[in-house]
Amino acid sequence: MEGVKLIINKALSSHFQVTHTIHMSTVGQSSYHFNTTYMGDRQLSPTETFPMLVGDIDSCGSLNAQVLHLVAERIRTKAVFQTQQARFVTWQFDGELRGDDYTATLTLGNPDVLSQSVIVVAHFLQSVTSRLVLGGEMVYHRRPGEEGAIVTLAGKYTALKWVATLNIGYGGAHASYYHRANEQVQVGVELEANTRLQDTTFAFGYQLNLSQANMVFRGLLDSNWCVGGVLEKKLPPLPVTLALGAFLNHWKNRFHCGFSIIVG
Repeated sequence: MEGVKLIINKALSSHFQVTHTIHMSTVGQSSYHFNTTYMGDRQLSPTETFPMLVGDIDSCGSLNAQVLHLVAERIRTKAVFQTQQARFVTWQFDGELRGDDYTATLTLGNPDVLSQSVIVVAHFLQSVTSRLVLGGEMVYHRRPGEEGAIVTLAGKYTALKWVATLNIGYGGAHASYYHRANEQVQVGVELEANTRLQDTTFAFGYQLNLSQANMVFRGLLDSNWCVGGVLEKKLPPLPVTLALGAFLNHWKNRFHCGFSIIVG
């Protein structure tokens, strides 16, 4: 969080919503984003509605668009297009198959028949037990003069109040642990080791929910000597949320702070 940001959300109907975001930065370029979201009639869960169309355009003319569609009861598809001003930089197509105890996904990134380049990502997750999930991911990329693949193994264990994950691949390993102590306190730790860069990072985060005061505080501390915190305050009965954040990197001697107002 840096500078001053104003976010205005407006629901035009039960299917259509628009968002205006104005960001006034002190270290970078200020920007304006206009976001639109269309949600269809088929709702599988409180967070899944099909079809869904999402578009975002900024003051420089760059566009980011997503289309999500439910082809069948178990098959989901997604298309992503991203432009930087008048130039296409990303076009991606996803297909996901959800079984009773497994999930399989195939992603094609920036396929180009003329230049014979493509990025293919395939991953599979299998529920071994009601709490243990194991799987793997393969990333294949090809372009003129270069071709390669990376395989990563993944595991996730979900308990009543905590979740632990582990990813091991050719490039390194990534482990995370999340624990919900009670209704007010949540903590999480993350460890990442990169064998190529010979670097290991560690991060610790926590969240405090003060429901009676309509406040949420999030804190962060990592091995790069970076300390940060974000305080969010709701102002009922008004649909307004105020957020104040500050981040300090002791190693690079950098300090950033920001303030945001969310309406709607």
